[in-house]
Amino acid sequence: MAEQSLPVVDEGASAQEGPASREGISRRALLGTAGATGLVLGAAGGAAGYAAAPAAATPLTSVGSEEVMFHGKHQPGITEGLQARGHLVAFDLAAGAGRKEAAALLRRWSETARRLMAGEASGSHDTDVARDAGPSSLTLTFGFGHSFFSRTGLEKQRPVALDPLPDFSSDQLDKTRSNGDLWVQIGADDALVAFHALRAVQKDAGSAAKVRWQMNGFNRTPGATAHPMTARNLMGQLDGTRNPKPSEPDFDQRVFVPESGTPAWMANGSYAVVRRIRMLLDDWEKLSLGTQEAVIGRRKANGAALSGGTETTAMDLEKTDAQGNPMVPINAHARITRPDQNGGAAILRRPFSYHDGIDADGAPDAGLLFVCWQADPLRGFVPLQRKLDRGDALSQYIRHESSGLFAVPGGAARGEYVGQGLLEG
Repeated sequence: MAEQSLPVVDEGASAQEGPASREGISRRALLGTAGATGLVLGAAGGAAGYAAAPAAATPLTSVGSEEVMFHGKHQPGITEGLQARGHLVAFDLAAGAGRKEAAALLRRWSETARRLMAGEASGSHDTDVARDAGPSSLTLTFGFGHSFFSRTGLEKQRPVALDPLPDFSSDQLDKTRSNGDLWVQIGADDALVAFHALRAVQKDAGSAAKVRWQMNGFNRTPGATAHPMTARNLMGQLDGTRNPKPSEPDFDQRVFVPESGTPAWMANGSYAVVRRIRMLLDDWEKLSLGTQEAVIGRRKANGAALSGGTETTAMDLEKTDAQGNPMVPINAHARITRPDQNGGAAILRRPFSYHDGIDADGAPDAGLLFVCWQADPLRGFVPLQRKLDRGDALSQYIRHESSGLFAVPGGAARGEYVGQGLLEG
């Protein structure tokens, strides 16, 4: 869809062996026996009268067996492809909890993340929700909010880039569902695996922190289309066409804090802007196809720019129609968010769609859990959103309802936990 920014529709992106289940069999070993297990469960379900046995039992597919490594230069959940299920959750430290308690919590969370991402049980109090599943591309990503540093006495280590975001005209923010001391992003290609991780993180928080807000999202399941393609959002638009690619020479410069950056504990980290953006779908769906495409500046069917070509063809901003009007309207979302129209400002969008039911008036509470990554939000999200504020045609069909900005440190080395350089530095 649109080019780089929009917190709503744009061109978004896209282990270890360990002890296993209670029987002592590793989850990796279960990959070969999942078919038989499915037959047993199917038969039991049929006997109980609650569910028919599957037409044909199949072994665990590649969707379940895919594994993302926890340890690495960067935290997981940033450059990986979009996952089918996601949970975003923010915590506030409990009264009286400080740096010591925060360090212990991040150590627990990191160990739980390592185990779950490898397809292992979370620990001695595992709920068994994901007992029969593989890793399913599970990722857990941890970040610190602006308030975390005063709560832990680490104000001098708070990055300037974490200064609160400015107000925007499209904001109608619910403060109870914004910000937070700590933030966790969970993604997986299986809903039960993702929920299992969410529950484990909440249990690990114990008395050290309490949930401030939590949101659930989804994307298309891998393999649901005939071939890999850019994801669609709930407006039906391709969403991610112009995202920066890891193969581009300036990708790391745009997305990650350099190793020589400040503060030192943020080396190889990134900043996540998180926004719950409601799509006013009843209004949007009343528009004709041509009007929707003019709002975005791209064809709905294939994501191609209105100036012609395919999804990946460079947009021609100078091309006009027979009447001399720009083929891509001046206020089209895709035009406004192009990096070359914003001094090179770019972000890596990695969102989830959401649907939280139907309002009393019949309108769906649905839209985008917008998550974008950048080395510095003051040179990424902020200038792009300010530009959108000044005349994006899409703005009348969306509403920003919650917001957060989090410092996400680099990945943890083996034997270390996320944020150790900050909390023990």
